Amino acid sequence: MLSAFTSTWKKQNHRLLSVRNQALLSLRKTKEERPVLLLRHRFKTMDSNSEQEATMPQDSTDVAFKDSTDAELSKIRLMRALVESRDPTSKEVDDLMIRRFLRARNLDVEKASAMFLKYLKWKRSFVPNGYISPSEIAQDIAQDKVYAQGVDKKGRPITVAFAAKHFQCKNGSDGFKRYVVFALEKLCSRMPPGQEKFLAIADIKGWGYANSDFRGYINALTILQDCYPERLGKMFIVHAPNMFMKIWKMIYPFIDDNTKKKIVFVENKKLKSTLLEEIDESQLPDIYGGQMPLVPIQDS
Repeated sequence: MLSAFTSTWKKQNHRLLSVRNQALLSLRKTKEERPVLLLRHRFKTMDSNSEQEATMPQDSTDVAFKDSTDAELSKIRLMRALVESRDPTSKEVDDLMIRRFLRARNLDVEKASAMFLKYLKWKRSFVPNGYISPSEIAQDIAQDKVYAQGVDKKGRPITVAFAAKHFQCKNGSDGFKRYVVFALEKLCSRMPPGQEKFLAIADIKGWGYANSDFRGYINALTILQDCYPERLGKMFIVHAPNMFMKIWKMIYPFIDDNTKKKIVFVENKKLKSTLLEEIDESQLPDIYGGQMPLVPIQDS
């Protein structure tokens, strides 16, 4: 009888130890996952409209989200919860913007969040009214150096910038930076539903040292990459003279890898044929043999 009692006691004790070990393991796992669980809890407690937009893209955004994986959508939710906890104004932006910043940082939530929060701070200080007025950039507008008209085969708005029409602003660099923001906002406003990118043609014909503005070029590049990530779809650089390549070699190290992949130098003899690979002739600017007249960016 004693032997039977001892055997029963050992089995019960073994079961109790097993239950205790499972409970400790569960508690340890909960502590490890607590940061992620907190983010998920914050996301679930958003108002129903915000939650619906983040979890189930609707209407025109369906098209834009068709190439998003489940992992990407999950990171959009995590990043939204994180940035909203640090800056409540983040609630005003849509998930497509969140996704653009994520993609610019290879889906690293922490890096993308830091980049995005820095952008919000920049915009509040640099564009306090939410837009750039033409009166703020009269000198740059008068140069008529950026045009926009038509869309490419993917529905991306087309812009053409003439480097020979740009001259360094005598009143400092802020004026040109505001002009860059003005032009980018104009392009974004012309994007049809479901489209996030634009196609650019940088025409360097007639460019000389009088047009050389290294600081201005770097400022424009920084704004494009840091504040409007994943907006550039493709850039064709045309009519580039040999002297331009000297300053290009100085600019190139400042271009991030994602942007470098989108830049194409076009040979003069292949100009029209190369552009027609991306743009229908009816939408191609008339100065390149197409049918579309160019319109100054401020009038587009």
